[in-house]
Amino acid sequence: MWSVEDHLADILAGVRPLDPIELQLLDAQGCVLVEDVTVPVALPPFDNSSMDGYAVRTADVTGATEEFPAVLTVVGDVAAGSGTLPEVGPGQAARIMTGAPLPPGAEAVVPVEWTDGGTGAGAATSMRPAREGGAGASGEVRVHRPAEARAHVRARGSDVRAGDLALKAGTILGPPQIGLLAAIGRGRVRVRPRPRVVVLSTGSELIQPGESLGEGQIYDSNSFALTAAARDAGALAYRVGAVTDDADTLRATIEDQLIRADMVVTTGGVSVGAYDVVKEALSSVGDEDEAGSGIDFRRVAMQPGKPQGFGSIGPEHTPLLAFPGNPVSSYVSFELFARPAIRALMGLEDLHRPTVRAPLKADGALSSPAGRRQFLRGTYDAEAGAVTPVGGAGSHLVAALAHADALIVIPEETVSVEPGTEVEVVLIG
Repeated sequence: MWSVEDHLADILAGVRPLDPIELQLLDAQGCVLVEDVTVPVALPPFDNSSMDGYAVRTADVTGATEEFPAVLTVVGDVAAGSGTLPEVGPGQAARIMTGAPLPPGAEAVVPVEWTDGGTGAGAATSMRPAREGGAGASGEVRVHRPAEARAHVRARGSDVRAGDLALKAGTILGPPQIGLLAAIGRGRVRVRPRPRVVVLSTGSELIQPGESLGEGQIYDSNSFALTAAARDAGALAYRVGAVTDDADTLRATIEDQLIRADMVVTTGGVSVGAYDVVKEALSSVGDEDEAGSGIDFRRVAMQPGKPQGFGSIGPEHTPLLAFPGNPVSSYVSFELFARPAIRALMGLEDLHRPTVRAPLKADGALSSPAGRRQFLRGTYDAEAGAVTPVGGAGSHLVAALAHADALIVIPEETVSVEPGTEVEVVLIG
């Protein structure tokens, strides 16, 4: 039998990162940068106010109190986006909005709450001045508190400066990263695209959820679980659904899907049963004459998930991973093999789920088959630093899997684990 490490290494050796493309910002969400992005302009690009209030000279408000306020002449309005700015001289102030540029001569901003709101034509407690600087403001404002230099002023370049590294190659673009790229003026970015993963289940007993179960039928859960898992890993996943136990039908279905697949994942039909048609179907899928194509079916020293298949199909040598049909087997297989492969297609260096060491919290000893690495479902309590098994070892126990957020790893040479023993824990939640 293959070891888990050797099977994974074989898969990763057959997967190469997708070629980079240039995408508009929102289309690049979830993709991985392939280039360092530097800042072309400082953020913010100019000194601006962090409050609604009045731009003032600090000397004019020194010693201001409620009883003896500083009385300043309002010379204009400064709104966000203002072009022409009024100059603030001695004894003067300009009414200013949050985000508006600091006018020349001003050294600080006093919040409107520190003033009487202003008096005379153009003064308004709503703080909604005209758009052009100097328009719609006159009269006086009384300031009740002093302000230090640069108070309530966001300095030019206080976020990032021109020439700074904004994002480095290898960064996954989430909402904050997309926002930063937009803020520095990047409308397009060069990335590796999200891999397109096609997921299908095999089995004549499988029907679509929502339909009525017939005799001997079960609902297809694998294609839903693995499609969701592929999306969680960062892929664009397409669920084909269940395909009957017919080699020609399965072959034709897979061939039809190759046009939109960077990877294909199948579940079911990889064991040694009389109706395990995946081996038969995949023996001739795509271009049979394409050198290097083909699927190798093997046994991996693990539980659940011993029967596995991997190879490439079609003229583009599309990677295909074939997993067992039992729900837990297929999901554990996906976590161990498909998820790292998807992240490799994305060009990421960190391919694996995080792992920790934690003592086992259980009512009794756990048994494990000799020569097989066992992956048990569990819940990890980070605060207590312990892991507890959920459900049994059966590969059909999908309900236990739904309540697990970790996999408990029992090595091949271990046949029994006592409570309190420190074990490896893969965090999947």
